[in-house]
Amino acid sequence: MQRITSHPQFISLAIGALCVFGFAPFYVFILPILSIAGLFYLWELATSPKQAAKIGFAYGLGFFIAGIYWIYISLHDIGGMPFWMAGLATFLLCAFLALFPAIVGYLAKRSPHPLTSGAMLWVLSDWVRDWIFTGFPWLALGYSQVPFSPLAGYAPIFGVFGAGFAVTASASLLVLITQKKQRRQAMIGLLTIWIVGGAATQINWTSPVGTPTKVALIQGNIPQEIKWDEAIAIQTVNQYLGMAKQAQAELVILPETALPLAIDLTQKDMAQDQVLAPFKTIAMQDHKAILVGAVSQKSETYFNTMMGISSSNAVQTYHKSHLVPFGEFIPLKSVFGWIYRDWLNMPLSDLSRGSQAQKPMQMAGQKIAVNICYEDVFGEEIIRQLPEATLLVNASNDAWYGRSNAAEQHLQFSQMRALETGRMVLRATNTGATAIISNKGDVLATVPQFTTIILKGSVQGYTGSTPFIRWGNWAIISLLLIALILLWTRKKK
Repeated sequence: MQRITSHPQFISLAIGALCVFGFAPFYVFILPILSIAGLFYLWELATSPKQAAKIGFAYGLGFFIAGIYWIYISLHDIGGMPFWMAGLATFLLCAFLALFPAIVGYLAKRSPHPLTSGAMLWVLSDWVRDWIFTGFPWLALGYSQVPFSPLAGYAPIFGVFGAGFAVTASASLLVLITQKKQRRQAMIGLLTIWIVGGAATQINWTSPVGTPTKVALIQGNIPQEIKWDEAIAIQTVNQYLGMAKQAQAELVILPETALPLAIDLTQKDMAQDQVLAPFKTIAMQDHKAILVGAVSQKSETYFNTMMGISSSNAVQTYHKSHLVPFGEFIPLKSVFGWIYRDWLNMPLSDLSRGSQAQKPMQMAGQKIAVNICYEDVFGEEIIRQLPEATLLVNASNDAWYGRSNAAEQHLQFSQMRALETGRMVLRATNTGATAIISNKGDVLATVPQFTTIILKGSVQGYTGSTPFIRWGNWAIISLLLIALILLWTRKKK
């Protein structure tokens, strides 16, 4: 035993990297449970809170370096940042994220019930990542259970963090079983978690409404390196016009910023005449509704926008409200602005936020809750347009991350949103992963990445509310905080 644990940080680093195989595109949902159980076991063997923190930090490094290595691709390969700076920036981000498991280990080791506290604190740390510095909840543990694990049944009730707690609770009970501590109670608890989760997957929280809608999701496959090149802008527009005309569907959806132009929606300009007008003509002639991604302009303000075009003259809009820091806006511009000026080639790095109170678009017989790219990582923000909306649409451009795992991971997050809301999700992307997702989180149809193609299918609108729509993240977060307070009070007494 001493030989195995003489270098716990190295073991922790390895099992942290192993955890990533529980997520898309691998979907081995049991691995995160075993990985976290290994981490909890190492924390049990730690001689002090400080050592537990070091073990947690090593785990976090392995986990995040293996999980979000594609940040380097977006900075260097696409953004043009020097390799050493892109590598350093990626490592520093992973090191910052690794602080969360380090803090969890430190606090858990100081608790009178380390395993129980560790299970709850990990989920709370995922939740803090959801909002701190505008949030980066990528690879929160609950995502690993979608859609195949019985633990995915907790998603419509408590959301991704509820599913995450089912993972960490299972891991802590596994450690108790292997240590022969309260083995019978631990086994009963573990079986209960999985049986209840499996039973919850059979519940239909929402019900169909209306008739199915024929849809076409357009994957334009425009290379990110030339996407904003003015010389091919008209060529890109014509490509999307041709594909929209070709698509035989009631609802046609283009990707995020499919049109590489700024369109002034407050007054008629050349872009409206030459770009939007042809889409309106197609919509009227073919009796179809078209969702188009572009940059919209209001005076000197620019938004990342999806525009809904139908047979009526009015253009419906959704402006992205949760922007990506350092990607769509520059925090502390006076401090970090030089990075963009001297080292990066990133367009749209200074956009404005849309309102948080936007309403679903009414198109093709559906009430569509639109979100753009990174926004569907935040489940509590998606439910702002529910239960009114009957369908969710995510328009993305993951070409920034090359041929990495990022697009598949992003797809898995959309699968979680489908489960949480009981709604089908349509994903229209530039290079993939374009997909139609059922209200149970299953991918019903998809197309190969990095191909120019139209994904055709049929979607059903749904009505009603899951428990998560009603109470969001606060149910699980409140329960965990109360439980931790009770544990702390017990310690004091």
